[in-house]
Amino acid sequence: MNKKAALITGVLGGIGKALGKTFRERGYYVYGLDIRIPDVGEAAQVCDIFIPFDLHAFCTNEAYRIEQQNTFGQVIPKLHVLVNNAAVQLLDHTENIRLADWQETLNVNLTGPLLLSQYFLPLLEQENGAIVNIASIHQLLTKPRFVSYATSKSALVGLTKSMAVDLKDRVRVNAISPAAIETSMLRAGFNNDESALDVLRNLHPVKRIGYPDEVAKLVLFLCSDEAGFISGANFTLDGGISSVLHDV
Repeated sequence: MNKKAALITGVLGGIGKALGKTFRERGYYVYGLDIRIPDVGEAAQVCDIFIPFDLHAFCTNEAYRIEQQNTFGQVIPKLHVLVNNAAVQLLDHTENIRLADWQETLNVNLTGPLLLSQYFLPLLEQENGAIVNIASIHQLLTKPRFVSYATSKSALVGLTKSMAVDLKDRVRVNAISPAAIETSMLRAGFNNDESALDVLRNLHPVKRIGYPDEVAKLVLFLCSDEAGFISGANFTLDGGISSVLHDV
């Protein structure tokens, strides 16, 4: 295989699919991981090899972790890009947060990216590769009931910066913190209420929310040679909303 190779977690989600398609269009061989079993033909549209993968179990079950690492060793001979995109969003107020939900959030959104980065580090280093972590605007600005999610994404940005410093010139590490992106997860959060989504769109200075392919194109750039001097950065992709002062 002469192509560059990319591994994308959460490849069947809205942003994940855009990532898979974008990298394949640029000639990458894409490995896709997701906890969801794809519909017939779904995975083939976004990746070359699909691997069913439970990131929470990877963090908590040693036997499962070893099994998955053996699979990786058999099917992934080289790797240029790791995109830690998979995430869970378990919402509740502080006093009601279940320990199991807190731990799952941290495992999927933070510990999992660390463990995958550790495992694939030798392959990435061989190719002078790059890691991109998909964080969230919630690492900077959040709202009620997002305690676990916002904490995990804040920590993911911290992990990004500290890994970039620690790994030096071995592998570049960056993060992207998107605001509202047009995905099924976002729509579910608004119960597919178009009027509520219109309000959200108008809160952004650009008067719209983002598209998954905009995230994917920025990830692709950060993994390119043109971004060779960028490491330890966190890019806010938010349509200007983090610059808006709401005082009424």
